[in-house]
Amino acid sequence: MACVSEARAYGPLGHEIVGGIADQLLAGKPAGAQISALIDGITLEKASVIADEIKAWDKKGPDDANQFPRYRGHPKIDKQLRDFWRANPPTNDQNSAVPSHHWFHYTDVPVFGLAKYSDGKVGRSEWDVVHMIPYCITVLRGETPGTNERKITKPIAVILLAHYVGDIHQPLHVGAEYFNESGEAVDPDRGASALGDEGGNSLSLVENATAQHPRHHYHSFHAYWDLDAVRNLVIGTPDELPKLQRDAVYQPAKEKLITNFVATEPKNWRTRGDPKTWAEQWANEILPIAREAHTRMKFKHVHREEKDSRVFAKGEAHEIGTGYLDWSTEVVREELHKAGWRLADLFEKTLGSTSVATTMASVASPRVESNTNLKHERSR
Repeated sequence: MACVSEARAYGPLGHEIVGGIADQLLAGKPAGAQISALIDGITLEKASVIADEIKAWDKKGPDDANQFPRYRGHPKIDKQLRDFWRANPPTNDQNSAVPSHHWFHYTDVPVFGLAKYSDGKVGRSEWDVVHMIPYCITVLRGETPGTNERKITKPIAVILLAHYVGDIHQPLHVGAEYFNESGEAVDPDRGASALGDEGGNSLSLVENATAQHPRHHYHSFHAYWDLDAVRNLVIGTPDELPKLQRDAVYQPAKEKLITNFVATEPKNWRTRGDPKTWAEQWANEILPIAREAHTRMKFKHVHREEKDSRVFAKGEAHEIGTGYLDWSTEVVREELHKAGWRLADLFEKTLGSTSVATTMASVASPRVESNTNLKHERSR
């Protein structure tokens, strides 16, 4: 369990914020009670990180008695998670008839041009996040039986949705850059031979140093958005804290941010139509942000790389000018806020009849200090 605590200290921070918002918005409502019953009392805040946690099973499989993570306090959930992993084992074979559970977290729509999700084929698949969110919705509605080949039962559908709704609001989980053999950005949907950047995972991010933040070389471009920008939002710095300080700092800061997000309705968060159409709408909404995340960068030393049967573009992403950290932090603030409200509304629309929008008054609390002030306090 010490491993669980460490794993949740920073990487899953954004997902826990999304799940925590939904927990509070659904508290005392029929949909919230149904969700709690389905996932055996696990909160959405904790459920939101499970889809990533089970990636730890990839090396030895899910049946090693000493393997992290185990959910022994919830044996039925534990068994269904292991069945889900076995039905969707990891693979690098993009032509595999059996999908990898890793594929379900993202889609790699080219950011070259102004394409929407449905405008092309490259980077999209029947097992990407845009397809998996509605798939899980059909399971919850009973339109797809829980005996499906993917082994997504209703409890697993709740756990996956708690995670995937957060994923699709992360720009680099939706948009990707593609390069030709010369390292130039190209549009693969126009027939050009192209190498993808794996959602920024194969690009190292180099951010210009400032007097306030001298560190300038980050890990992968994708991990910057998953980790650094979220930490900057929550605790006022993109840098990881020493291990002994993490729980004492992250937990109260996270709780304060969730409270603020619940008390204040986000702008332009409502999604129209059947919830099964929402994932594509959200992908199209965040694609311009994914595009800007790339246009604010200059790519250098891009070349072809092969590893584990994968062929991709390897290189560096260099910040153009300054201000990328401030801009990305505000993007993360808006997207996590909307994702939490949308997750709650998705469950209400799928499991009940009352929209979160109609219950705003019952969950709003007195105005709390903004997280902007929190950031300034911690940076002084």
